[in-house]
Amino acid sequence: MPVLLLVLCAIFWAGNTVAARLAIGEIDPFMLTALRWIAVAAVLWPIYGGEIRAHWGEIRRRLPWIALLAILGMTGFNALYYVAAHYTSAINIGILQGSMPIFVLAGAYLAHGSRAGLIQWAGVLITALGVVVVATRGAPLAILEVELNKGDLAMLAACGLYALYTVALRDRPAMPGNAFFALLAIIAAVTSLPLVGYESYMTGFKLPTAMGLLVTLWVAIFPSFLSQIFYLRGVDLIGPGRAGVFVNLVPVFAAVMAVTLISEPFAPFHAAALALVIGGIWLAQRTGTR
Repeated sequence: MPVLLLVLCAIFWAGNTVAARLAIGEIDPFMLTALRWIAVAAVLWPIYGGEIRAHWGEIRRRLPWIALLAILGMTGFNALYYVAAHYTSAINIGILQGSMPIFVLAGAYLAHGSRAGLIQWAGVLITALGVVVVATRGAPLAILEVELNKGDLAMLAACGLYALYTVALRDRPAMPGNAFFALLAIIAAVTSLPLVGYESYMTGFKLPTAMGLLVTLWVAIFPSFLSQIFYLRGVDLIGPGRAGVFVNLVPVFAAVMAVTLISEPFAPFHAAALALVIGGIWLAQRTGTR
């Protein structure tokens, strides 16, 4: 049931926006990135380590490519994600994450020749307008004359990385999805450690608080483990282009959670941006191939 898997995936990712804001002052962003993948890798290796060893011949031949996947979709995406939470709201993070299908459509075209029609590109442009609305706080023309919030820019960069990861998943090694995710988690745990070292050098080493550890546990189970497994399976079943569109649900769930759980204000421009993002991606998926 790919629809159910990808909807749950969107809910868990939306919850990650709230977790990112709750983590501020409780655990540093690169520390959170590293601990979430260390926790996931520690749980998955005893379960899937045998399958990883069984496919090691193929993995070894493509290890640089697999490492790049982990760095793009797990280490890099999450590091930028948690940094962005220090400078922008959970609602903004969720809405900007809705721009990811734009990058997926463009990447699928460049990498695999998946062509988009006029209606699809119209939808992409409408979605892009929604992103501009939220990034400029409801004044799109201001993008020509003001400096954008660096948290919003970091989130857009994170979306670009994850879109590259989504498109590249099409060419992953022929091995079970859960075992492949376990391999990616191990690589992400290793590649995130240099970021912790850099963070400690720049701001000083700080242990997470009890609240920080609870946030880490939550993101390790839901946005890290379950959502990634569901997303990998969804890509297998319906392809990266159609799976990427379910990210469109993240802004909706994120806005609801941010308002109800951490009492963030919901401005009129947020509603306009949500309508543009959702409508644009819906339109972009009316025609075209996977």
